[in-house]
Amino acid sequence: MSAAAIELQNVSKFYRRYAYRRRFSTLKSALLKSTLASELNPDEAFNAVDAVSLRVAAGSTCGVIGRNGSGKSTLLKLIAGITKPSSGEVLIAGRVSALIELGAGFHPEISGRENVFINGVMLGFSRREIELRFDEIVEFAELEEFIDAPVKTYSSGMYMRLGFAVAVHVNPDILLVDEVLAVGDEEFSFKCLDKFAEFKRRGKTILLVTHSLGIVERFCDEAVWLDAGHVRTKGDPRRVVHAYTTDVEKTEERVLAAGDRKVQRVIEATRVGDEGPTRVGADQTVLTERPPDDMFRAAQGRWGSGPVAIDQVTLEGDNGVGRVFQTGDRMTIRLEVSTPEMVRDFVFGVSIFNAEGVCCYGTNTDIEELHSNEMLGQGEVVFTIASLDLVEGTYKIDVAAHTRGGMQYDYHRLLYTFRVKSQTKDTGIYRPRHLWTFTPNIRFKDTRKTEDSSV
Repeated sequence: MSAAAIELQNVSKFYRRYAYRRRFSTLKSALLKSTLASELNPDEAFNAVDAVSLRVAAGSTCGVIGRNGSGKSTLLKLIAGITKPSSGEVLIAGRVSALIELGAGFHPEISGRENVFINGVMLGFSRREIELRFDEIVEFAELEEFIDAPVKTYSSGMYMRLGFAVAVHVNPDILLVDEVLAVGDEEFSFKCLDKFAEFKRRGKTILLVTHSLGIVERFCDEAVWLDAGHVRTKGDPRRVVHAYTTDVEKTEERVLAAGDRKVQRVIEATRVGDEGPTRVGADQTVLTERPPDDMFRAAQGRWGSGPVAIDQVTLEGDNGVGRVFQTGDRMTIRLEVSTPEMVRDFVFGVSIFNAEGVCCYGTNTDIEELHSNEMLGQGEVVFTIASLDLVEGTYKIDVAAHTRGGMQYDYHRLLYTFRVKSQTKDTGIYRPRHLWTFTPNIRFKDTRKTEDSSV
């Protein structure tokens, strides 16, 4: 077993949360009553990091993932020695360079040149050693024209580039990085990744906190999923990332389901043909009777004069009711419909819109030459998409029942939300099935797990 560069033994870090037990009217009244101190007593303690044990082998790259507030940055600060654990032990073998907060340690009033020397000294280097590395640091940061300007005049990207350049050029044994790639442009991000690769070749240890799951899968030897201060799982990056994304999707399912339940309560309380507006949310009105002039430009709502009603709408995947799908999944839109009287002229329609309101696809039974005959009582309309070939994003659905002439029986506008996930981060709306082919003299390294060349 390789020696450990970083080892955490049952480490916890707790903070006290402060809250008012009651509100006083003014600061002056609180001071006069001598109640300010008592009102600001700690209300409770919470663990930002809770009994975490972790071992990172020397020369390996470990990615730490998790939701915002899960304790990732606190964990890095404990390892860097910026803060001390409330309990447990942090063991470090080697010189540590940490890039945890954007521009941390920079003095805004002095120049970038002076800050480079100050940061280098803080990391344990002599002035001579920093001078030997100075030109390389400035060139890497792409700040030759601005290195003598006060740091307070730098953009956030310039801050990040200078901080990263110093951190990686002081020759640390262990590099700690917290979401640094989220600030730089694409070109600089590639430069950072190249530097990481160089560090790996030289046997350096890297601990990387990031939301870029693709980087964790491609670049890291091990991944750790931190959740509410606890280690949920650790090990192979692909396995850990898959477990994390699955959990995120379940959370999204619950959030979208809660939204659908709200909509359903409104639908149940608002019968088509009723008069007067009904509220869907804080600023969304469901109008009855008269639809807007341009339905595709209308806000979220419901219109219609009956008698046909769409009583409930559910979205389903192969595993049952769901609102989060992968690109290429089967999706079923199920409408529960009813009418108290015989209707012979009816059309059912479905449209899908992206988050920007662009119609991705729309059709109805009349377009597809399904001519109505008769309908009475309760029934079900099922619309199945065999392969949901949409790119990753959030989408909304319109469903409608109307006459062939366009009179609305019941129209539900943008009331149902679903999300599409994809490992491929392509752009646009539609992802057609496609195949790349090349002449023999054009070769690529195929890093995908599948042997199938079609995507």
